[in-house]
Amino acid sequence: MSQLIEYLQYPFVIYALVVGVLIALCSSLFGVTLVLKRFSFIGDGLSHVAFGALAVAGVLKLANQMILILPVTALCAVLLLKTGQNTKIKGDAALAMISVAALAFGYLIMNVFSTSSNLSGDVCTTLFGSTSILTLTMQDVVMSMVLSIVVIIIFILMYNRLFAVTFDEDFAKATGLRAELYNLMIAIVIAVIIVIAMSLVGALLISALVVFPALSAMRLYSSFKSVTICAAILSVICTFAGIIISIMAGTPVGATIVAVQALVFGICALLGKIR
Repeated sequence: MSQLIEYLQYPFVIYALVVGVLIALCSSLFGVTLVLKRFSFIGDGLSHVAFGALAVAGVLKLANQMILILPVTALCAVLLLKTGQNTKIKGDAALAMISVAALAFGYLIMNVFSTSSNLSGDVCTTLFGSTSILTLTMQDVVMSMVLSIVVIIIFILMYNRLFAVTFDEDFAKATGLRAELYNLMIAIVIAVIIVIAMSLVGALLISALVVFPALSAMRLYSSFKSVTICAAILSVICTFAGIIISIMAGTPVGATIVAVQALVFGICALLGKIR
């Protein structure tokens, strides 16, 4: 406990906890909608796209890589949504095609143009978020806080419409709700969450932040509101615990958070069976 208190006096630990909790909250809120719409793997696909954009931004040596990564990821989210509605290319096929291509091109670009002497380490950090959450600057923290607060506000203001689009899109259209617009908004918001979450768990583990809290909450509750609140609470607790365990034990941050979430899912599944 004394060692933990000592660690909490360092600014980089506080930065990691603040950003981690905000990212966990955002991803869990919209994760419930994605799981219920059976579009869970959009997080995985967009994370690969973000990895490719990050590789290009690194080659261009941009001071603020968000300038390139965020619009590219959001554009691909829109393309995935539009392509998924095409009868010639189904949603899962389009997702696999774009994500694999982005991952391959990103790794190829990093190999061809990289000037780093530790390419394997850079790729591992980007994919699994080994230490990047612990090297955040104040500018990164402020940007993450602003984006996270915007995402949370959007969810609160659009809660009823998101609920309608999630459960019965055809009925929502019949009542005059512009379902396509809200689906587009969901895709763009998820793209924003993916970009700010890359520093927390890395590109390959982002989908865990979206899926695990929602599935864990669904083992315990059945209403949309209860599942959403429970998912948010579980996600924040797991992320906080994962970061603390990672710092204390010296384990990779992203993998530790996902391992904690997997353990909590097992506990929730067991409690659900008992109930």
